[in-house]
Amino acid sequence: MTIEEINKKVIEKSEIIEKLLQEIGKVIVGQDYMIRRMLVGLLADGHILLEGVPGLAKTLAVSTLARTIQASFRRIQFTPDLLPADLIGTMIYNQKSGEFTPKKGPIFANFILADEINRAPAKVQSALLESMQERQVTIGDSTHPLPKPFLVMATQNPIEQEGTFPLPEAQVDRFMLKLIINYPNRQEEAQIMERMVNNDEIPVSPIISPKQIIELRQLVKDIYMEAKIKDYILDLVFATREPGQFKNLEKLTDLIENGASPRASIYLAQAAKAHAFLEHRGYVTPDDIKAIGRDILRHRIILTYEAEAEMMTQEEIVNRIFDEIEVP
Repeated sequence: MTIEEINKKVIEKSEIIEKLLQEIGKVIVGQDYMIRRMLVGLLADGHILLEGVPGLAKTLAVSTLARTIQASFRRIQFTPDLLPADLIGTMIYNQKSGEFTPKKGPIFANFILADEINRAPAKVQSALLESMQERQVTIGDSTHPLPKPFLVMATQNPIEQEGTFPLPEAQVDRFMLKLIINYPNRQEEAQIMERMVNNDEIPVSPIISPKQIIELRQLVKDIYMEAKIKDYILDLVFATREPGQFKNLEKLTDLIENGASPRASIYLAQAAKAHAFLEHRGYVTPDDIKAIGRDILRHRIILTYEAEAEMMTQEEIVNRIFDEIEVP
């Protein structure tokens, strides 16, 4: 397909996304950044980690998105006493047949909301790894594929660290996007207060089917990305690993313990294409990379003790990299 043909197709298919945004907007006031990034994850087939203080509509946004899609949705409340079997299922002994049969857990749904994911111990978080990466689950000695599409959206609270378990690096890396959710502005909060005080149940209609999502994902893959943009992605990712090789970033060498993995390059390319689709374009621009890049990179950088001593954050380091790397 030529760029013109891709562009035409993107504009045609964008209508359904606009309807989706309108439907979600009936329930969620503001939070445009969070909703659009959730759609990026949906279109780019990438899991999402949402971090923010309680009461910012993280859970409501995920459940509302699920209601606009004709697909199965499960909310799993992560707690310290949760077991892997509570998540993926277990083998049940059938007395009549004298055999063990698999009883599938709540993970067998199209959309999973892993609420307060850092409240569950490491063994439960590890049970999620196979499902997130391989889109399959092993129960006993048999492997079961998960439904398509399959998307994990996890929430965590950054302020209450008592009784929480930090996510292992291997798991954090499997999230395409990490979103930092902020407070609404005064006008938005007035609207939220008005809606919630009236306590009206707002009906949400299903807009899109799983089959349509898979078709849209195929179209997103076809979006054009030129070589200069791919080089820009590689420069950003390699600047997290070898900052000394880039002008004005030499000081970061002592602050970064480990840089972003190759998943960062793959996810950045996929998410940039999805972002271009949301902007009704059939090609990727550097602005797509800038818009989405921080959400891809912020959770993939491990800081040194020196950086922590200097009170440097991953966010500040990512911002420095974006400021200094030359834009094509």
